[in-house]
Amino acid sequence: MASISNANGAETLVQNGEPAVKRARESSPRIPKEPQNKVTVVLGAQWGDEGKGKVVDLLAMDADIVCRCQGGNNAGHTVVVDSVEYDFHLLPSGVLNKKAVSFIGNGVVIHIPGLFDEAEKNLKKGKGLQGWEERLKISDRAHIVFNFHQAVDGIQEQQRQQQEGKNLGTTKKGIGPAYSSKAARNGLRICDLVSNFKVFENKFRMLADHFLTMYSNLNIDIDSELEQLKKYADRLRPLVTDGVYFMHQALTGPSKKILVEGANAALLDIDFGTYPFVTSSNCTVGGVCTGLGVPPSYIGRVYGVVKAYTTRVGVGAFPTEQDNDIGEMLQSRGKEFGVTTGRRRRCGWLDLILVRYAHMVNGFSAIALTKLDILDTLPEIKVGVAYNIDGKPLPSFPANMDDLTRVSVDYKVLPGWCCSTEEARRFEDLPSQAQNYIQFIEDFLQVPVKWVGVGKSRESMIKLF
Repeated sequence: MASISNANGAETLVQNGEPAVKRARESSPRIPKEPQNKVTVVLGAQWGDEGKGKVVDLLAMDADIVCRCQGGNNAGHTVVVDSVEYDFHLLPSGVLNKKAVSFIGNGVVIHIPGLFDEAEKNLKKGKGLQGWEERLKISDRAHIVFNFHQAVDGIQEQQRQQQEGKNLGTTKKGIGPAYSSKAARNGLRICDLVSNFKVFENKFRMLADHFLTMYSNLNIDIDSELEQLKKYADRLRPLVTDGVYFMHQALTGPSKKILVEGANAALLDIDFGTYPFVTSSNCTVGGVCTGLGVPPSYIGRVYGVVKAYTTRVGVGAFPTEQDNDIGEMLQSRGKEFGVTTGRRRRCGWLDLILVRYAHMVNGFSAIALTKLDILDTLPEIKVGVAYNIDGKPLPSFPANMDDLTRVSVDYKVLPGWCCSTEEARRFEDLPSQAQNYIQFIEDFLQVPVKWVGVGKSRESMIKLF
């Protein structure tokens, strides 16, 4: 032990280079505080259309804040409350909870006329959306989707069809072009629209001219759209907030239940999905951090929503697709049409290789298994459990889409239950074969199933634990 003099000349005992007497650690800023509030995240684990809206609606009943973090009005979430079916594309599904604040984060791209049209259409359906403007907050950093972005989306799809004979199957809602503007750093944000409109107008005209230069057949009514946006700016202004500060206050303030609703799904993620047949945002768990300004340490439970079979809208590889009577039956019983586009969904057996891959990326705490009742009539049910190419097993989900189109699938055949599950409200109410189906999914993924859906309403979600 030795002694050294500090700046004031006082001596301090030192042992092994450390002060022999240490200050009380409780007051030290070097010890990180455990987050006061953590966000609960709901994500699609397949190609979308898994029933995320219903799961969010269930969890939102006692939430304080419900957030959207990415995507735009290419999303389609259906929620049934009091026999009224609401369709949401930009609004968080939790907006039906009149006690919660709904928040659209910076990672979302917003078509402003579409936002207000969506609210007005749902207001006509029932009382659930009354007072929505009083409980909605929008990040000032969110980018705007303009009408010309939507027109460009359509032109690009047409060009792909003409040049390569295949398109990407986009919703033509302008999402890709808007994210392109964002990445090219010439996009416009909500904060631009609600501040100095003259400055915004100049930037808007420059952006419109940029697209006119790129697409000679693009038809843009610049003056008309500016006039429309100026009117919306006044309605929008009271809803706009500093999103980073809003989330920081929510996370570090008094105890709150914060729910994040992911749009699209893992296999549509721009980085981890079946590229190029993907959306233009990160719809895996990382998008929560970048799309809301949430530090990773504040991510709590992550729930993956899995349909009891697999569906896909549009084009792209689909290893377990059933282009036969089984696929027709799933499509018909499941009423499988896209909420946003109305397009018929392709249907096939549950692909657990795909869901396991989604779990690798997202780290699901638990699974919500939806639409189990659609399988009620089947005497046997197949589940995809392995991929092979040229007789050789693949260790994981392939990145190359040419490979994915060539895979053969190994199936596990399970007995069906051939009776209705729609009245079941407890796990014990389900037939033993349905219970075994759920158990098989849990064992394969090594993730527990927390909810099982056997109908449209939130009441039909059976909670297992």
